[in-house]
Amino acid sequence: MHHVEVRVADLDTAVRAWGWLLGELGYAPYQTWSDGRSWRLGALYVVVERAPLGGSHDRRQPGLSHLAFHAGGPADVGRLWEAAPAHGWQRLYEDRHPLAGGPGHHAAFLEDDERMKVELVAEEPGAGAT
Repeated sequence: MHHVEVRVADLDTAVRAWGWLLGELGYAPYQTWSDGRSWRLGALYVVVERAPLGGSHDRRQPGLSHLAFHAGGPADVGRLWEAAPAHGWQRLYEDRHPLAGGPGHHAAFLEDDERMKVELVAEEPGAGAT
């Protein structure tokens, strides 16, 4: 993947939430302009940009459901899960965390103020780069 663009209604609120999360995942600030920001990790960058039209996102309708990110090990996912609410993210599926994605799939599911969902996936033990 080359880049992902997330359109938002409230840029300031989105930058606070996405900037924290992407920074925690190792992304560095990349570009800044009046209607957007981007963060880069390697060749991939993520854009958060003010939407030119009104409306709202609903991940349950046809279209994008969520973005899933590699988030380190289980302890890293747990740390992000704990810190997320203080940075503009709501926890999803708390009753099933950290296995809401199914048995053996350690992840945290979060949603921002505009209902964009992210999945923070823990690397499986012993599954380093080959």
